[in-house]
Amino acid sequence: MPKITLLGQSAVLLEGEKTKCVIDPFINGNPDITYGLKPSDIKVDYVLVTHGHWDHLGDAIEIAKNTGATLIAPFELVVFCQSKGVQNAHPMHIGGAHRFSDDFWVKLTIAHHGSAFMDDKGNITYTGNPCGFVVELDGKKIYHSGDTGLFLDMQLIGELGLDVAMIPIGDNFTMGPEDGAKAVEFLKPKIVIPMHYTAWDLIKQDPNYFVNLVGDKAEVKLLKPGESLEI
Repeated sequence: MPKITLLGQSAVLLEGEKTKCVIDPFINGNPDITYGLKPSDIKVDYVLVTHGHWDHLGDAIEIAKNTGATLIAPFELVVFCQSKGVQNAHPMHIGGAHRFSDDFWVKLTIAHHGSAFMDDKGNITYTGNPCGFVVELDGKKIYHSGDTGLFLDMQLIGELGLDVAMIPIGDNFTMGPEDGAKAVEFLKPKIVIPMHYTAWDLIKQDPNYFVNLVGDKAEVKLLKPGESLEI
């Protein structure tokens, strides 16, 4: 029975019987993480990154280097991470899927957003197209949309048969609650977990408003940073 932990913002830890992965591990500097979590606490087999923005790439490079985990991301982002010393990496691209083991499968989906890395001097590095992930872990399919706006092809993602969908509702940079509720209608997951709506005032939302908008389309699980759900 896989366990999902919302670490904060869009950082998510997925733990199966044999395999563990983290998605968008933004730990250091994350306003959501007030419970003492450090990058060195993350021990996983895979690190998945949806795009190069600092609040998603986060500590992925450090975690991959320290643990030897395989970093999975769009091709250009993988090349960037390799240039920073990541040894184990598996480049993919949108529409592609790969089975890494009998219990772990990953497919990349489109995401309508940007993707670039900016260093502390303001230098910008192109890191390819953003993506979302559909992860199959221990037979359960979990969709992490990354940062995205609403798009009609979410209906096709829903046809994969989603047990869980994790979507942003923070507005301004991503979908807001209204578009998020429409996304749930398209995706048809059994469970939806909203994310990317608590870290900064600009994106703060009332999650209960989202719950009311979703209605009976799916079961909404509101996880606070650090909280887990078994599926």
